[in-house]
Amino acid sequence: MSTIESSVSSILLDRVAEWLTNSSLAGDDLENIVRGFCERLAAAGLPLARVHLTFSMLHPLYDALSFTWKRSSGVTIEGFRMPAGQKPDRFLQSPYFHLLDNNLQHIRRRIMPDGPSEFPIFEDLRQEKVTDYLAFVQPFGDGSVQGMMGSWSTDSPVGFSDDMIDALLRMQNHLAVAAKMAVLAKLANNMLTTYLGGDAGKRVLNGQVRRGDGETIRAALVMADMRESTMYAEKEGRQAYIDTLNQFFDAIAAPFNRNGGEILSFLGDGFLAVYPCGRHKDPSKIACEAALSAVHHAQSRVAELNKDREAKGLPKIGYGIGLHVGNVMFGNVGLKDRLTFSAFGSAVNEVQRLQVLTKKYSREVVASQAFAGYCGGEWITLGEEKLRGIRQKVTVLQPRAPASGLHVDEGFRESVQNGLSEAEQVIMLHRDKKQVKRTPIEKFIQ
Repeated sequence: MSTIESSVSSILLDRVAEWLTNSSLAGDDLENIVRGFCERLAAAGLPLARVHLTFSMLHPLYDALSFTWKRSSGVTIEGFRMPAGQKPDRFLQSPYFHLLDNNLQHIRRRIMPDGPSEFPIFEDLRQEKVTDYLAFVQPFGDGSVQGMMGSWSTDSPVGFSDDMIDALLRMQNHLAVAAKMAVLAKLANNMLTTYLGGDAGKRVLNGQVRRGDGETIRAALVMADMRESTMYAEKEGRQAYIDTLNQFFDAIAAPFNRNGGEILSFLGDGFLAVYPCGRHKDPSKIACEAALSAVHHAQSRVAELNKDREAKGLPKIGYGIGLHVGNVMFGNVGLKDRLTFSAFGSAVNEVQRLQVLTKKYSREVVASQAFAGYCGGEWITLGEEKLRGIRQKVTVLQPRAPASGLHVDEGFRESVQNGLSEAEQVIMLHRDKKQVKRTPIEKFIQ
């Protein structure tokens, strides 16, 4: 590394590069890498006042993650989602757009204390006493849609020296390698969690990747299905039907992805959720009670959704939910080179057939005697049924509504009104709590 000003230690900068390598090999996440990197650069003597780094991500909720480190306050993180087909004016007037539009790798500007600003963001930097600014674009390989954009800022009266800029550019390359590894690891985790679920995704990442890998577990089972979906599809058309289906899943499925539950798979217009538990009475009781609580929560959410749909002149969405408890096989099945990770076995077949019985009894929710026995409380016996493949008849019951009634959470009510899913609401809340006055694009382009 070239010799730089005496206030910056080349030995310490080499240690920062070594730390990045070790962090990458250890699988550290992006937040820890960015925070540790910025703190170590400052400790090495680089007069950084502010560092902004944005990483493009393949993620169902946002397009990029943005990290802003400030010497006085540490790191803040923002999730960013670009509105479809839109490029806000502030982005078009940003240094980052200038870099991309002119196919440049770097842009360096001195920030004068007065006079006109080339880019609107410089007005904000002036307020922070920034004197020198260096922005960059760093793709993660030719043709890759993933990459890193960022900027280095200092409030030193003399700005960045040439040796400091050289040091930053060298360290930027080390950061890009470590960040790419973290982004790829995050991508794998995001995709597996999104498509398989949290627990199943972890199992696959931990090595359960071969056909036949898995185990037998005990679980409370939930099978739910949307009613008259064929009619919706034919009447509303493809996109309207997909939007309706996603509204339905946002309302009914989210409660089963908490408190020990996990959506294991979506099956057309329905889903299978599991609450894994031990094989003894107490764990089974806890799992079944959690599943039933989620059922009540889901019912209130669908009622809220249907209220909103009625106000808009749209038909109500009907559904059926079956509840059961039993042993299931949990693992990989399929072709040698095309697998699915899910739950299988007689208990899964039984809960599916119980769900179908909601049509016969014109009930939203039915459960087996085994499930109801663990939950306790009040149940209405609907009848006895011979389920295909089961020797003995199964007693079918309906849970009574809780005495306190069904209450919908305010977060879901807001999501119904503004069209955002619950998960997107969480991203927006996290984004807005730092600086209410700023829009996501303003955070993204700094």
